[in-house]
Amino acid sequence: MSFDNAYGQTGMRAPTTAQGAAQESAQARQIPRLARETTPENPWPVGLLSQKFHNAVARWPSAWVEGQIVEINMRRSSSGYITLRDNAEEISVSVMGFSHFVSLARNFRQGERVVIHGRPDIWVKATRLSFVADDIRRIGAGDLKAQIDELRMKLKGEGLFDADRKRPLPEFPSCIGLVCAPQARAEGDVITNVNLRWPAVRFKVIHAHVQGVQCPPDVIAAIRRLDADPDVDVIIVARGGGSFEDLIGFSNEDVVRAVAECRTPLISAVGHEDDWTLIDLAADVRASTPTDAAKKVVPDVHEQWQLIAGAMQQMRMRMRARAENESRLVEGYANRPSLRHPQTILEPHERFVTEAVQRMRLGLTRIVDDAGLTIEKSHASLTALSPQSTLDRGYAVVQNDKGSVIDSVEQVSLSESISITLKSGAIGASVRDIRPTRTQTDTRTREG
Repeated sequence: MSFDNAYGQTGMRAPTTAQGAAQESAQARQIPRLARETTPENPWPVGLLSQKFHNAVARWPSAWVEGQIVEINMRRSSSGYITLRDNAEEISVSVMGFSHFVSLARNFRQGERVVIHGRPDIWVKATRLSFVADDIRRIGAGDLKAQIDELRMKLKGEGLFDADRKRPLPEFPSCIGLVCAPQARAEGDVITNVNLRWPAVRFKVIHAHVQGVQCPPDVIAAIRRLDADPDVDVIIVARGGGSFEDLIGFSNEDVVRAVAECRTPLISAVGHEDDWTLIDLAADVRASTPTDAAKKVVPDVHEQWQLIAGAMQQMRMRMRARAENESRLVEGYANRPSLRHPQTILEPHERFVTEAVQRMRLGLTRIVDDAGLTIEKSHASLTALSPQSTLDRGYAVVQNDKGSVIDSVEQVSLSESISITLKSGAIGASVRDIRPTRTQTDTRTREG
């Protein structure tokens, strides 16, 4: 609807029915031509404002714009829609096109980087700005993957993917935080399989966009919220399979950094087994599917019961074997002759003591006999050499008054007192005569 058709050349709204014409005739007024001429009493109608927006935008020139396809709908042959996002910022624009543009854009996919030619336009009915396109072209095949690979090398160089940053999963978690799309199959797969394996676990689920422009900020906010919750033991980020472009939000740099900074152990379960995103490298554990994440996050209760039963059986077997070994050992001790006849323990020691006593007595007897024989010999020698023996044979010992033995006449003088010791007793005498022996006389004669 044009401005002239709706409001007429004079700026007066045209009547649509007889009754409306009568009412507007009664309320006829002059609509301001310029915005600065409007007043609270004489404003612009919304339709006029929208039409003026349309007229102003219609004067804008056409342009080529570059961005990434985050949403695309080319199901109708007469018209199609694309949401184009800026390559660096979270800014997007709605792009629409008609049959020619649809035929060009039908083979494009979400996530591809493109350049689109068109011009801006205002849809008057909703006063909504859009970009009406007539041409679309790809920017180098695989260019988006090259950017992701470049980002991967950058983050790897910062150490965000290092193995020593990985945290071990809790063996028996009591509460699991789950980030997924609302009413998604991934949510049912995770919760169902976890409950089948470990029914005691609780869930805290945060729904988020897992595709499109809102995916990165939603996932980041959900991860940080669960990480700050002290009840959450482990976090699962889950999404079903999709194309490379569908999963592009999970290779966003901010999302990867949020995963790496998360202090709670985190499992990445995005896509299917062959799908890879950058958060798979930053996560503590990567699961090939949401179902696989359920298997990794909790143990199987039946397997645990089997392990417990096996451990108890093994424990009983070991205790029984230990008791049997001890019983055999005690029985062996009890059947030993030394315990059945304790006196046998003393017999060898008694024999040893008896023999030792006998040897000791024999040895002492020999020592005493040898000592007695030695004493007898010494006694005989002493007896033979003692002065008393000489006295017993009739000899006497002559001593002067000083007690010295006199063995020569030269040692005495006349009238000197001497004592004579006999076999029994002693005699005091005085020297009255000195008769030297012949030998002494001859010696004196030679000396004279």
